[in-house]
Amino acid sequence: MGFLVMTLIFVVTGIIASFSARICCNMGPSTNLLHLTLIITATVCCWMIKRDNLQSPYKYVHIIVNFLLLVYLAQTKSLIVPILSEGE
Repeated sequence: MGFLVMTLIFVVTGIIASFSARICCNMGPSTNLLHLTLIITATVCCWMIKRDNLQSPYKYVHIIVNFLLLVYLAQTKSLIVPILSEGE
């Protein structure tokens, strides 16, 4: 139960942070994409750190899953500000 509640808290926090960054810091499509990427990365990293602090007999499985999630997250969008074309 604690894992689901913690995950829900981080999902809600990430959504609220994304919307507030979109409303407060609207500076163009490339900058908005950078802000969203940084917020998603920070939220997922904090969630994984908190998840590892839970008592679990599968500690090494969590380490491998964390590594795979970080590799996947790093490949979804680059952290260098991408230049968007007019159609994107």
